[in-house]
Amino acid sequence: MLDHLVYAGPDLADAVTRVAELTGVTPAPGGSHPGLGTANHLADLGAGMYLEVIGPDPAQPEPDAPRPFGIDDLTEPALVAWAVRTTDLDATIAQARAHGFDPGDALEMSRATADGETLHWRLTPPSAPGTLRPFLIDWGTTPHPTTRGLPSLPLLMVTATHPDPSWVHTATDALGLEFLVRRTEKATMTAALRTPEGRQVALS
Repeated sequence: MLDHLVYAGPDLADAVTRVAELTGVTPAPGGSHPGLGTANHLADLGAGMYLEVIGPDPAQPEPDAPRPFGIDDLTEPALVAWAVRTTDLDATIAQARAHGFDPGDALEMSRATADGETLHWRLTPPSAPGTLRPFLIDWGTTPHPTTRGLPSLPLLMVTATHPDPSWVHTATDALGLEFLVRRTEKATMTAALRTPEGRQVALS
């Protein structure tokens, strides 16, 4: 199932402001990713899903490697990636490979929350921006971010465009997922969200 959507930008505060201005909901501070040079804010999308707003962490030095999700190359915030949750990451990786999609090897990750707690999880490397192929995440024994009282921003639908939808569907089919991808010249992802006033807005 969909775990979270990633909205990344070259300036974290600006990305959070854009979500707040569009939806009327301000994502809550999540924490920092030590060594990666990033930090995030989160909002609850409903049904065990959430929105991650991520960007450079001004409290960290420049990382040794490029920041994830192509953040260093972004000129403005964009919906750049999506994660699929599994409770057995190794088995899901093996299953995907057996069906023609290699999500990559599992990585150990952590995040320091605003209250000093350190969260741990495992994931596969996020695909390069524009590929639209999902990455996998396994929270293990760590409580899911949606259990932490995040501000609510209900997700209605996610759609995408790509020059070669079948290339995206090779990944989603291998994972047993349905994902609507239309053929266009540019790869994009759009989330339809419901605001507290009941309006429908598009985050892309």
